[in-house]
Amino acid sequence: MTTARELDERYGRTPRRRLPWMIFGAVAAAAVVALGWTIVAKQMTAVDADDLGFTVVDAHTVELHFQFTAPQGADVACAVEAQDEEFGIVGWKIVEIPGGEHHTKGVAVSIPTVAEATTGLVNACWVT
Repeated sequence: MTTARELDERYGRTPRRRLPWMIFGAVAAAAVVALGWTIVAKQMTAVDADDLGFTVVDAHTVELHFQFTAPQGADVACAVEAQDEEFGIVGWKIVEIPGGEHHTKGVAVSIPTVAEATTGLVNACWVT
């Protein structure tokens, strides 16, 4: 009966040929873990903002109500804007909100405008 060692010698199989595949597998696993961690780390500092409503106070002011969800205790900044009926930006403001003990917080902000606005909205929010 032929042994496994004799078959390996006959057909040229050596343990050294497995080493590159093992290294490749380890590098691929490390890359997947690194990619997964970057996605998780980015989501841990993500800020989600939702418009709740707006009120056109006068021709030069819009009051915007919105809420955001951020990591607990994180200081947040939001870019808010007012637009006219042709979606042109007629006013904008950066609002800085100190961190609190809750993940979700409601905010009301007054946006000065250069012309009469027809809407107010949150453009973006981020952790500062």
